[in-house]
Amino acid sequence: MIEAIPSWLWIVFTLGGAFSQTARNAMQRGLTESLGTIGATHVRFLFGLPFALLFWLIMRFTVDMPALDFDWAFIGWLLFGSLSQIFATGWMLSAMRMRSFVVTTAAIKTEPLQVAVFGAAFLGERIGLFGIVAVVVATCGVILMSWPAVSSGTQRPRDRWWPLLVGIGAGGLFALSSVGFRGAILSLGDGAFYVRATTVLVCGLLLQSALISAWLLWRDRKTLVAILQAWRPSLLAGFVGALGSQFWFLAFAVETVSRVRTLALIEVLMAQVVSRRLFSQHTSAAEATGISLVMAGVVLLLNT
Repeated sequence: MIEAIPSWLWIVFTLGGAFSQTARNAMQRGLTESLGTIGATHVRFLFGLPFALLFWLIMRFTVDMPALDFDWAFIGWLLFGSLSQIFATGWMLSAMRMRSFVVTTAAIKTEPLQVAVFGAAFLGERIGLFGIVAVVVATCGVILMSWPAVSSGTQRPRDRWWPLLVGIGAGGLFALSSVGFRGAILSLGDGAFYVRATTVLVCGLLLQSALISAWLLWRDRKTLVAILQAWRPSLLAGFVGALGSQFWFLAFAVETVSRVRTLALIEVLMAQVVSRRLFSQHTSAAEATGISLVMAGVVLLLNT
């Protein structure tokens, strides 16, 4: 029996994911000062896992659980998505330490355009003339965002451009992780979409937590101890991160990745508010114009 899913439901899930992700990114950015990039990256996975398990248990005792197809395809997609997200998160936090919160978020939000490019390169999906225009418009926006202000003459070119390149790279990795997680959700069969989405969330966080914990035990035990000692702020970041991921995975279960990640650009506007209120970072006129071009490019892509 095919589920009757309201056509607007993915929009609700996506907006919930964007709001939660903006809050989580702000919390993680603050944790980088005390835990470093790897430590702050691990927080979203390690402290998000208990809440993901809670979501799954609530579902387990409130709805019928269908049989799911845990095959090699599922494992491959899950590993691909999980590893891509680990590196994407690390790169994102590194970029945020080098450039403002809102500009870094906008650079990462070139992700939907990169999804379109990856689809054309690896899946043979053509984006058409308007799609190409969207890519050009958004690329111009990224260049404008990184254009040096008059007062930054003493800043080295690498200091101006490198954070943007890292942010764009993080966006590409997030695009790959989205494709991987949607592949994992679809590979589980025809069960209820919320069961498949929540199951992938738990499995992904479990795998990511195990991988990073093992690496820290081997190479940097002090950081792992520091993460556990900072459990109070980390617990809140973990909850918000797990909630955001739950929304994203629910959206991926009912709609294509490109449409979900395109609507997620509302996060750029949310990041502007966070940047001003929490970090006292102001967006220049050039940066604001660049952000507008990025958003215009993605909106154009959504309507092609």
